[in-house]
Amino acid sequence: MADIIVETTSGKVRGTIDEGVVTFKGIPYGGPMGGPQRFMPPTPPKPWAGIRDTLAYGPSAPQPRGNAFNITPQVAAIFGTGEPLPESEDCLVLNVWTPHTDSAKRPVLFWCHGGGFTVGSGSGGWADGTALARGGNVVVVSVNHRLGPLGYLYLADLLGPQYAASGNAGMLDLVLALRWVRDNVASFGGDPDNVTIFGESGGGAKVSALMAMPAAQGLFHKAIIQSGPGVFMFPKERSTRYARAILRRLGITRSNSTALHDVPVERLLAAHEAVTRWNPYYVLEPTVDGEALPCAPFDPAAPAISTHVPLLIGTTRDEATLFIGGIPFLSPFSRESLAARCALRLLARAIAGRAAHRVLEAYAAPGVPTNERFATMASDYVMRRGSIRIAELQGATATAPVFMYLFAWRSPALGGKLRATHSLDVPFVFDNVARAPGITGDLPEAHALARKMSLAWVAFARNGTPDHAELTPWPAYTEAERATMILDNECRVEHDPYREQRLAWEGVRLWSM
Repeated sequence: MADIIVETTSGKVRGTIDEGVVTFKGIPYGGPMGGPQRFMPPTPPKPWAGIRDTLAYGPSAPQPRGNAFNITPQVAAIFGTGEPLPESEDCLVLNVWTPHTDSAKRPVLFWCHGGGFTVGSGSGGWADGTALARGGNVVVVSVNHRLGPLGYLYLADLLGPQYAASGNAGMLDLVLALRWVRDNVASFGGDPDNVTIFGESGGGAKVSALMAMPAAQGLFHKAIIQSGPGVFMFPKERSTRYARAILRRLGITRSNSTALHDVPVERLLAAHEAVTRWNPYYVLEPTVDGEALPCAPFDPAAPAISTHVPLLIGTTRDEATLFIGGIPFLSPFSRESLAARCALRLLARAIAGRAAHRVLEAYAAPGVPTNERFATMASDYVMRRGSIRIAELQGATATAPVFMYLFAWRSPALGGKLRATHSLDVPFVFDNVARAPGITGDLPEAHALARKMSLAWVAFARNGTPDHAELTPWPAYTEAERATMILDNECRVEHDPYREQRLAWEGVRLWSM
């Protein structure tokens, strides 16, 4: 290892060379966000004297300790999430991985972590940027930002205009981090004029929102949405309803609103959990406030301010298997049961209404267990339909191409029952299969696919197209052809895969949280 010192706009930072990559961890891009700054727009950090060590990850945003997504212990164990990192309201930090701190102007990949808008971190794990930076000759940046009620509690209609930005504070953190990239990444060997924002799950939804935020315009040049289509965001009325419930639990009104800045974080999180306990999948999300987020990202159309942005978008084939493991009769590990068949019919009626019979027929297949049909239907309803819709809308108005993928590689873990589950693509994109042996098996074929995928993501960041020499040609997505790259041991392009299932959903409203 060796130390490397770089000058930023706030002061000098010390990183280290590890595995052939220069790494900086926990660089402040924003100032403290507690006390009077809680719920407010972020501010740049105060400059520091001397050299600041950035050798260890900084704090993650405060977040609930419970199981936010109903993931079973046996599934959590194979994900190997590791020990939780320290948490603090002063969480506006980012990490940089770069092959060299020269003036080479490498493409920059800016990672928005998953976990909805309530949990997660940009630090370490499968999204460690070492392999991607080294193998792709790119600069990788990951970021922590405010989450949950600290980042997305819309208070303006209840407590006054001074809280106008509170419903999008976490998104404004990401905008500030992108400004930091614009102003500093050249000193880390990156090109501020070639920045790709990418994220998975909640991170994909964050990318969707950034595409519709005027404050982010010009700060990124390409976008990748992985299993996180943010078609809608909350209208002010819905955000206000949840904020009112949280304030009621805390005893806060307009007359004593300043007390909200002194409420212990643990109590604020407890109030949020209590309000949302009725639905374990519900999390706060950005608010269409007319200012920071003027409109829903992709409803009714693609954002006009991002029509020039090339887009890569897709999902895994079996997203829902990660989340239904806690439902005994629907778990991937359960046997066929009457309860599962009833649940499948109820799901179809609840989400498809009069189209329920048509949807059920589209997912009927001889010999396929009901829990698999349920998982596939739920996966398409929640993730794939929205991703296709975004691709359609962006392709219809954009001057830049759209590319679609479907990740179909099946995890060998737990007897293969999880199949191509939600977030399985992340270690492949980062070429970190070796860091995820529990879910990938650390198999040779997994490493081969990871190389193809990571190089595709790098090629897209560099050139605006995911084509590269080791992958079959990848055409742009259009409504006429619907070319979709199937990412598996044998990568291939299919036109309109699972067409009958796609058509069965016509006329059914897209899912929103």
